[in-house]
Amino acid sequence: ISIFSSYDPGSSPSLHIPSKRPKVTNNGTSVQDPAPPVFTRKLRKAAVGTGCDIRLRVTVAGFPKPALTWYHNDELISPSEAQDSGGLWIRDCRTSDAGLYTCVATNELGEANCSAVLAVMDLGEATVQCSLLTGRSVTCRCLLFAAQLKPSPLEPLGVVCCCLLS
Repeated sequence: ISIFSSYDPGSSPSLHIPSKRPKVTNNGTSVQDPAPPVFTRKLRKAAVGTGCDIRLRVTVAGFPKPALTWYHNDELISPSEAQDSGGLWIRDCRTSDAGLYTCVATNELGEANCSAVLAVMDLGEATVQCSLLTGRSVTCRCLLFAAQLKPSPLEPLGVVCCCLLS
């Protein structure tokens, strides 16, 4: 926001704060000043489980209305119905969907971009048999939390196990 101050020696200082409303002409139509794209809501890092849906949300200001282009790990995502002016839907997530997402907003006055990492957790299960110091058999069900981030292979983030004495 621009603030302009003027001072006349015989009067008190005054401030001029530009209005956020569009200008209205005599016939009632509104006129908006041209402006380059600006993200008013940027992408945020997120995590999701495999098989789940997630929406990567953005809000962009600018006039004329900016066009959005999406990238996953620097590769263009082809336009689809999953993309809209408010974000990108990723349905039935797989570990291959993990990585860096970038949204680029463009109009004739310029370009803006923002990026964030999406972690996709593989909630795979494994059952293992083990023996404690007591010699009793134990069955454990474990959930593996993993994420695939470019260029690394699948990296474990953690394991949670539930163990039952037999």
